[in-house]
Amino acid sequence: MLESIKPVVDGIAAVSGGHTEVLLHSLDKNNPSVIKIANGHITGRTEGAPVTDLAMSKLAEGQDVTTSYFTQTADGKMMRSVTTVIRNPKGQAIALLCINVNLDAPFREVVSSMIPTAPAEKGHDNSPENFAKNLDDLLNSSVTKAIRSVESDDQVLPSLKNKAIIEQLFHQGIFELKEAIQFVADHLCISHHTVYRHLRELKSR
Repeated sequence: MLESIKPVVDGIAAVSGGHTEVLLHSLDKNNPSVIKIANGHITGRTEGAPVTDLAMSKLAEGQDVTTSYFTQTADGKMMRSVTTVIRNPKGQAIALLCINVNLDAPFREVVSSMIPTAPAEKGHDNSPENFAKNLDDLLNSSVTKAIRSVESDDQVLPSLKNKAIIEQLFHQGIFELKEAIQFVADHLCISHHTVYRHLRELKSR
């Protein structure tokens, strides 16, 4: 279970930037220690470092997600922290996910790590991610973008446009969603059997 949570540490660190330390503490009674850490340079810790006394006290408070609190590193850096208790299906605490933000990091560096390296065009259609409110909204947006993309590509022959649209949606994982095949078929005015045939060809490559 803890192995499956380890990638979460890297994910949070990736979106938060290099001035946020993220770590997973195992609460193994024989060796309560850090089993995964990102940006450990902030506190100087590595995997195997012992769980902190403050982390254990937060566990004793009984909250699964603590309110944010302030701590200080050995070299004086001020941090804003939050601790989340990870429980197994039986409700037993087995780990602590801790996030520590270095408040003494230069503001310019923090901002530069959080913004795109290239200017992004504003507008819903230019966003690489669709924050849909429901499944129909997600499918409609994805299909519309794929159609627009293929229609604007002069290299795609008219007779192959539907196949190209289906291929683009396939690589986006859209057909993993319930009712996606029929939804795409209806929008392209083709049968769902045709969509299935194109998908079989793509999966056999």
